Amino acid sequence: PFTDNVTFKQRPKLLHRANGVHYYLEDDTRILDGMSGLWCVNAGHGQPKINEAIKSQLDKLDFAPSFNTSHPLPFQFADKLLKLLPEGAFKEVFFTMCGSTAVDTALKIALAYHKACGNDEKVRFIGRERGYHGVGFGGIGVGGIPLNRKAFTGNMLPFLDHIVHTHSIPDMAFSRGLPKWGVHLAEDLERVIQLHGAASIAAVVIEPVAGSTGVLVPPVGYLERIREICTKHDIMLVFDEVITGFGRVGSSFATVEFGVTPDIITCAKGLTNGVVPAGAVICHPRIFQSIQEAAHRSPGTQIEFFHGYTYSGHPLAMAAGLATLEVYEEQKVFENVKALSPFFEELLHSKIKGLPYVVDIRNCGFMAAVEVEPIEGWPTKRSLDVFDRCFQKGVMLRATGTTIALSPPLVCEKQHLEQMVDVLAASLKESAVALSN
Repeated sequence: PFTDNVTFKQRPKLLHRANGVHYYLEDDTRILDGMSGLWCVNAGHGQPKINEAIKSQLDKLDFAPSFNTSHPLPFQFADKLLKLLPEGAFKEVFFTMCGSTAVDTALKIALAYHKACGNDEKVRFIGRERGYHGVGFGGIGVGGIPLNRKAFTGNMLPFLDHIVHTHSIPDMAFSRGLPKWGVHLAEDLERVIQLHGAASIAAVVIEPVAGSTGVLVPPVGYLERIREICTKHDIMLVFDEVITGFGRVGSSFATVEFGVTPDIITCAKGLTNGVVPAGAVICHPRIFQSIQEAAHRSPGTQIEFFHGYTYSGHPLAMAAGLATLEVYEEQKVFENVKALSPFFEELLHSKIKGLPYVVDIRNCGFMAAVEVEPIEGWPTKRSLDVFDRCFQKGVMLRATGTTIALSPPLVCEKQHLEQMVDVLAASLKESAVALSN
């Protein structure tokens, strides 16, 4: 998936086991996991409490359908999740299988809500350029990464538009944390609303920090302004927190960290520490209440929301999720990010800034990206070369476009962060020499 398979098969990188913050190859070579798997193994690999919870649940209840029946764990897990968010701001949780299915579910919920409120014409979704919202047709539609959309444009969802992204190297290069420039970019949402009319727009879908495109951190005041505009025009705001949820930016969610409350949150990845696939959609109290009331205006049994998955609330995923939240709390995982984020930031900017072909560094919590100058005719060659060199030196990062992304496990210690950045610096230097020849 998302791989040049010809190149991969020539030099396959096969991981054989994992423990703590490391992977191990077949020959027992140790690889520092600088990406938390794929933004998801927040508490590190092989957490005993999570593993034991899954094993125990497997012996008790391996599967239970969620259509007209259920089991206790989804309700317990939902209650625990809601405690990570501002009191009273959210009430209902819909469990899915992953981030992609969470996003598509959120879009359906937004449509169902507006229909329940008598606003059938509110069917348009507004995404953002360079946004990533998974691989379902809904997520691709509101997503804004061109190559992800290119192969499927012939069958894209109708009624879509996008606001401008928030990145400008001339204006914000090497910002530490939230850039001070760029709040005015939120006004592009007003332009799109004026173009289509607020009465036609169901929801705005954005990542608080855009991850997969290369860690685009929101400018100071930007998210607040997006919230104000959505409220003004009765448009739902969806935060895709698949990456930023569960401590990645320092607090439980970016919603908490930035003090901006959307109507819907999508999450996955760190939801179960990546051990069992799962996603969730978390909603404002009025949303399901409105959908439920509309469905029961007529007498008789009614299905409120015609949507669901075979694996919604899967017992193993719920057990893993409950144990994961306990690990986050007991090991003070979010607190570790808060404590070490300034150290990580200083490492990046002191050791990487000024190296050949480095044009930007972006960071927020335990998310970071180093952008490199593209090579004409092969823009990703430099980042892929750096990725390979880091792996050979025992650190796994991620090449995405013209950036090298870092997403350390949230349980990392100072020496792990130092190793990641030192290896990245050495690889950037080597790559600059090799590719200039």
